[in-house]
Amino acid sequence: MQIGSVTTPFGRRPMTLGMLTNQLNAREMTPTKSVDKWKLFRSLCEARKVIGVSDRALAVLNALLSFYPKTELSDENGLVVFPSNTQLSLRTHGMADTTLRRHLAALVDAGLIFRKDSPNGKRYARKGRGGAISVAFGFSLAPLLARAQQIEQLAAEMVAQRQLDKHLKEQVSLCRRDIAKLIEAARHEGIAGDWQDVQLQFDALTVALPRSPQTAELSSLLNNLEAFRDEIVKCLETYVNASNESANDSHIGGHIQSSDTNPISESERGVPTGAEPHDPAIKPKSLPLSKAYSLDMVLQACPEIAMYGPTGSISSWRDLIVAGQVVRSTLAVSAAAYQKAYEVMGPENASTVIACILERVDQISSPGGYLRDLTRKAESGAFSLGPMLMALLRGRANNAKLAA
Repeated sequence: MQIGSVTTPFGRRPMTLGMLTNQLNAREMTPTKSVDKWKLFRSLCEARKVIGVSDRALAVLNALLSFYPKTELSDENGLVVFPSNTQLSLRTHGMADTTLRRHLAALVDAGLIFRKDSPNGKRYARKGRGGAISVAFGFSLAPLLARAQQIEQLAAEMVAQRQLDKHLKEQVSLCRRDIAKLIEAARHEGIAGDWQDVQLQFDALTVALPRSPQTAELSSLLNNLEAFRDEIVKCLETYVNASNESANDSHIGGHIQSSDTNPISESERGVPTGAEPHDPAIKPKSLPLSKAYSLDMVLQACPEIAMYGPTGSISSWRDLIVAGQVVRSTLAVSAAAYQKAYEVMGPENASTVIACILERVDQISSPGGYLRDLTRKAESGAFSLGPMLMALLRGRANNAKLAA
């Protein structure tokens, strides 16, 4: 790039090393380099806090860019704009002259523009014989173009940082919800323990969090909350295992055959009251101790099953179990195959698997055979529901990106 000799400010404004550095950096720019001025401006808005420029100063820069005749900033098109303060004031929605001057100086200090003053300090351009501008005095956008790659990189880092903070905040919110509901469940079930003290410890973890926490603070809080949640889950799991062993010791009864016509007690059904399977041949042996995945997550991954709910929607695990029975019949999955899945996986997980199969029914030649295969794997501990749900969630997210 050729910008001539170093330019110094008009009048009493002093020359500084910062001004000299901006001009020297602009000189080192590759001659063919060009960039979309508005894309670069948006990147600058993203990175403004790192670069150290205010939103009002960016409004002034926006006005300066509007006087540049081309969309592409390029040395070939010249990089000096020369609007008067009156014109700039109009394009900054009536910004006062003193305020305008202050923000122009801030842009110079930030290394985004530099002044190319004329002998009398006025801003103007002189045209040659062919009508093209031969020399112009005003504000050079060369530093902005020279720093384009740096600005875009800083903007990308800021976007990534914002997304990370958003993710951490979401995880903190979910973890806090989990802990609060686990403590509530423990109190409701009358599980032995000083749950009031646990609640106080939980409150103490979050009370010191700043209103606008930094990434490191969010990450540290999330780690502490996850460890705290794990301890509560271990305590509840110990209680559930002990209760389950006690129930097994006192249980009397043989294997439930599909043809059994005797009434079955509510504890033997393995589903909540009112959630009995529609198919009388399906008699689940036992309700699983816990569900590894939330109902919201299942419905996000498998939205198609919602229409098979009792009222055309699903708002509870009971609704999902009922919908699973309907879909089982629709997919021509045998009662025996579904009975086995119920026994091995439990009603919630078996119904979730049916919902997953429904989502991919166009890719599965035999839903019944596929369910039997998954049941055999689950029986041997070789099947996990998580990867199936996550694959569906990722697929939906990718489709949403393509659609956008």
